[in-house]
Amino acid sequence: MPSLTVENYLKAIIQLEAKAAAGSRVTTGKLADEMEVSPGTVTSMLKTLSESQLVTYRPYEGVSLTESGTALALRIVRRHRLIELFLVRTLNMTWDQVHDEAENMEHAVSDFLVDRIDAFLGHPETDPHGSPIPGADGSMRGTPEWTHTLADCPPAAHVRFTRVVNQGNEFLRHLSESGLEIGGEGRVTENNEQTGIVTTEIGSKPLSMSREAAGTIRVVLVTD
Repeated sequence: MPSLTVENYLKAIIQLEAKAAAGSRVTTGKLADEMEVSPGTVTSMLKTLSESQLVTYRPYEGVSLTESGTALALRIVRRHRLIELFLVRTLNMTWDQVHDEAENMEHAVSDFLVDRIDAFLGHPETDPHGSPIPGADGSMRGTPEWTHTLADCPPAAHVRFTRVVNQGNEFLRHLSESGLEIGGEGRVTENNEQTGIVTTEIGSKPLSMSREAAGTIRVVLVTD
């Protein structure tokens, strides 16, 4: 059975691959930032993963998952996202509380229990943050609809929020306090490249954030 560290690395790689341009490799530096370790530590682990045929690693070029590495990474992602949704629906935990709990639980639960949770929840397509949940066979049940990030939207754009990639606790709490929720709608009132600020009105509440933060929120444009 893969170690907790191996599982965490594979999950981090597949998540970084999803953010990268198609066909590009995940760099050692980005992976080090994601794992909060030194580049040297990452390089050592990547050599181990490569020897186990879980990744393809080329020094100075980066890393990509092999077929077996992808399958294992999707298995961990599936566990994590189903646990998050289970905690929200059954224990009424908020979306800013479940990430850390799922990080701890994803390595301890069996595939049997995960499958039971999946069935209990009705085989959902997305987690509380709008991220797609892999099926038991590794296929995504449905990719969340989105056409833009919030940072792409011009003033007066009417948007529906479909996914939040940044799962920092404080950031999610700030979104909740401002009324932003998956499936909810808002209108962009400011997108200023000079100041780097994007402001969205949700109901009667203004929500302002940096363009970098707005780039982690996926939206669909709504036709008035």
